[in-house]
Amino acid sequence: MLLHGIVDKASQSNSAVAVEDASRQLTYGQVIRLAMVMRRIIRRLTDCDRVGILLPASSMFPAVFLGVLWAKRKAVPLNFLLADEELAGIVKDAELDLVISARHFSDLLSKLPVRAAYLENLPLKRGMLWASVMPKPVLPDVSPDDTALILYTSGTTGQPKGVELTHENLASNCQDTITALNIDPNQRFLNVLPPFHVFGLTANVLLPMYMGAYVYAVPRFNPAAVARTIAKQRITVMMAIPSMYAALLRTKSTNADTFASVRIAVSGGEPLSDTVRIAFQDRYNITLREGYGLTETSPVVSLCTQTHYREHTVGLAIPHTKIQIVGEDGQLCPRGEDGEIQVQGLGVMKGYYKRPEETAEVITKDGWYCTGDVGQLDADGYLTITGRVKDMMIVGGENVFPREIEHVLESHESVMQAAVIGCPDDVRGEVPIAFVILSPHACVDESALKIHAKQKLAGYKTPRRVIISDKLPTGPTGKILKRKLASLL
Repeated sequence: MLLHGIVDKASQSNSAVAVEDASRQLTYGQVIRLAMVMRRIIRRLTDCDRVGILLPASSMFPAVFLGVLWAKRKAVPLNFLLADEELAGIVKDAELDLVISARHFSDLLSKLPVRAAYLENLPLKRGMLWASVMPKPVLPDVSPDDTALILYTSGTTGQPKGVELTHENLASNCQDTITALNIDPNQRFLNVLPPFHVFGLTANVLLPMYMGAYVYAVPRFNPAAVARTIAKQRITVMMAIPSMYAALLRTKSTNADTFASVRIAVSGGEPLSDTVRIAFQDRYNITLREGYGLTETSPVVSLCTQTHYREHTVGLAIPHTKIQIVGEDGQLCPRGEDGEIQVQGLGVMKGYYKRPEETAEVITKDGWYCTGDVGQLDADGYLTITGRVKDMMIVGGENVFPREIEHVLESHESVMQAAVIGCPDDVRGEVPIAFVILSPHACVDESALKIHAKQKLAGYKTPRRVIISDKLPTGPTGKILKRKLASLL
């Protein structure tokens, strides 16, 4: 399973650098010894089978995470960007009594109903000496269906729910993504995503270690600094969200040489606009390859790879994963027709922590996870995302999905990013309202963007208003929070 696979790979790559950040570099052997130390400390500090982790992307995070699993506990990474009250609610829901963290977060943790163990206060150096002479502890006996991780959803559509991911969920998602991308251990990964997000945790922490690759971790995203890191560290694989790629485009010091080493650049977490995709290709000669996934699917469902790529799609399903499109009548949709995306496979979650009723609402009896996303499959099986069921508007009796309007607006050369919400209307029930961020140095007004949309959309789909903004409210991973857009009207 997951821990066994990583420890086995580490034993084969003992002296190779596993992870590095601005403060330290750790070999695979050192990561495993640190995990042994953390296992011992965790077993001494708590009997609870869930342990919180409040750390950024860093050289220490993998050792702490593996130490939790080695102690036969469930890891609960916590989102340090949440408000105190939100974070306290998650700590209470997960029933945590211990959080492993760093002194940097002491003020935040002092406000939470939980004990904190700070890495700076733990006897890690003495423990490393002990681990270097002691035999490796026996790996815990776990079954594939045992929970390894509880990740809380971002809460963009309601109260955060703990998603239980198993050892098999995570191990299979790592291996199947490696297979789909056809990558080897010689890759050099950049980790710029927070590990409390499933994309960052699986793609940039677990997957590289599962194959014995190198990772450079950046705890806080700064476009100019990240660009310098990519060049200096000769990064070959980058997995990030579109907002980060857009920010890199706005960094004046970047050019094709900056990204000369990059071989694979995967975009996920939110829709990728044509403006960003085309600009990255033109300026840096890099093809941004979209993927699709969810916290509940560990996360990767589909990918555009080096050999299987199709514009405006999120690619083909990875191995051991199936996708089907289901209409409102519960029947499978024909190819090319919109419906709800459902996923079945080894990555589908065990369920929501302590919420069996809500689990039953989204996982069918035959194991299909109902994503709530709307999309279609083409004749070759490529998946296109067209919206979300919950985002759907009813305009004058017609169903309208925001993503369709966003895609049209983002096809305008001056638009970097668009977000559309529905607003109440006395005549039509709802009308679409669009918010856009323009590309650098772009000069376009609301009228021009509405004309552009009207040329490509049915009249009832054309935004009633197009609001141009320098910045839109985003969540911890940079995804636009649509629930907050209405307050800007």
